[in-house]
Amino acid sequence: MTVDSRSPRTSLIQQLESDRLLGIRSLPMREPAASNVAGGSQDSKKITDVSTKDKTRRLRDVDDGEVKNCRKCGLAQTRTQTVFGQGNAAARLVFVGEAPGFEEDKQGLAFVGRAGQLLTRMITAMGLSRDDVFICNVLKCRPPNNRDPSADEILACDSYLRRQVEIIDPEVLVTLGAPASKTLLNTAEAIGRLRGRFHEYFVSGGTGDGPSIPLMPTYHPAYLLRSPGEKGKAWADLQLVMKRLGLPDPPQ
Repeated sequence: MTVDSRSPRTSLIQQLESDRLLGIRSLPMREPAASNVAGGSQDSKKITDVSTKDKTRRLRDVDDGEVKNCRKCGLAQTRTQTVFGQGNAAARLVFVGEAPGFEEDKQGLAFVGRAGQLLTRMITAMGLSRDDVFICNVLKCRPPNNRDPSADEILACDSYLRRQVEIIDPEVLVTLGAPASKTLLNTAEAIGRLRGRFHEYFVSGGTGDGPSIPLMPTYHPAYLLRSPGEKGKAWADLQLVMKRLGLPDPPQ
């Protein structure tokens, strides 16, 4: 699955989005990104459609049958609603954050506040749209007052996240922020040392056995809003992801 070649107009729009991500003022032009599914024969499209429908159904079964009714930890008593995540069930790229915030808890959707708006611009700068990727969090419930998740809360949600990743089976994972990165990589290393290179996420939970997925840690959009000088580093991380996925580089 690859992105089709872009027209000069689309390339210009992608460059403008990239500039805005890096803090450069530019005309806010928008255009829907090309699909990340390349055209093929009718038979291959039918197979892809069936696979996507099956993955969508399986994700819905986990959400409706388990997550929405989850009482594994105390967050069930304080949440407004669970936030399973949303996007393309057959996405090549999955973004994983830490936990839902106020707006996410209110709407039941992942990354819809100010940080979510910046994440959308980051995805657009990559030449994709939110419909091309899947976005979720380690936790499916908001911790009160957006406090850090506890170890038991992370453990309670671990199986849900692993099943999401197993069903979607993406080519690359991007963890947003230190908590998500440390959780998925089972490490205490600082995000500044983790970012900038790929790691391996073992779907089974092991540390060297079974199937794994390349994982790129980067800064959380909320952190980038507070520290705009770090946006360039986050964009460099996403460019490595683009290269891994075979997506076209933005024009220089």
